[in-house]
Amino acid sequence: MSEGKGFSWVPDPASGIRQRFVAANGLDFELAEAGPSTSKKLVICLHGFPELNFSWRFQMPLLAAQGWRVWAPNLRGYGRTSRPDDVRAYGMDHLTADVGALIDAAAAEAPVEEVMILAHDWGAIIGWAFAILNEKAAKPYPLTRLVIMNVPHPKVMQRELRRWEQLKKSWYVFFFQLPRLPEHYMAANDAAGVRRAFYGMAVDKSRFGKDVLDVYAAAAQAPGAMTAMVNYYRALLRCRDAIDLGDARITIPTLMVWGEEDAALGLGCTVGTEQWVPQLHLHRLPKVSHWVQQEAPEKVNAILADWLGRA
Repeated sequence: MSEGKGFSWVPDPASGIRQRFVAANGLDFELAEAGPSTSKKLVICLHGFPELNFSWRFQMPLLAAQGWRVWAPNLRGYGRTSRPDDVRAYGMDHLTADVGALIDAAAAEAPVEEVMILAHDWGAIIGWAFAILNEKAAKPYPLTRLVIMNVPHPKVMQRELRRWEQLKKSWYVFFFQLPRLPEHYMAANDAAGVRRAFYGMAVDKSRFGKDVLDVYAAAAQAPGAMTAMVNYYRALLRCRDAIDLGDARITIPTLMVWGEEDAALGLGCTVGTEQWVPQLHLHRLPKVSHWVQQEAPEKVNAILADWLGRA
């Protein structure tokens, strides 16, 4: 269950962001929320590695102002959300089921007629998979929009991993398969590895001052947290048959925002996405890193607001 009391970070009081815990899929999720609690429009914000729901602090007030009920959970294993021990618990079937269960939990509190998923990094891997599975579900959720940041569609990723340039960039996925060493590398010396992941990759390093890095470093050093976070990568390779994506088509309007200076994912990862996502809107941001929504929140928010207005 949840680790200790309190929350992983304290929102700015002016942001309108509130925090609580929500039970879903047998877990307790640490939740940041904003916007009207009875809105029938729900957005689920899915963060990445080694982030927290804190990474959506700039987007949540924007969406709330547009009338969305904004739910940004800490994913399983992160922050003070429940941390299952075994690697299998981080398989894609469980991760996508978490999203559905969170939508159900929101619907139990107030009717939900429209859902948007806003997702980055690992959250975007989950977001792609959930949207694909929802397309062919017997009783689909009312998912009407998908926003993806700096993670390719799964079919595009499969193609790119057959190219040496992208395979080199993805070296860390294989490093994370080792026992214990990745956790030590990331969490030792006051989570120096976690700090480097943000500060080292960022183009505008002023966005990742000590106050920001301290939030992520503290969460990564909680008992069992770093192992849970790395277990996403272990399960990715060990449980590759956890879900069947089929033809992997997504027919709903999809916005992809991509920081072009991504050290882990090349620009080739954006090419050809429309083959599987016909209603794709792609925005590439020059001189912005993988941490796009935190490093360039003004640009990202403007793109998001414009796209939502046109949609």
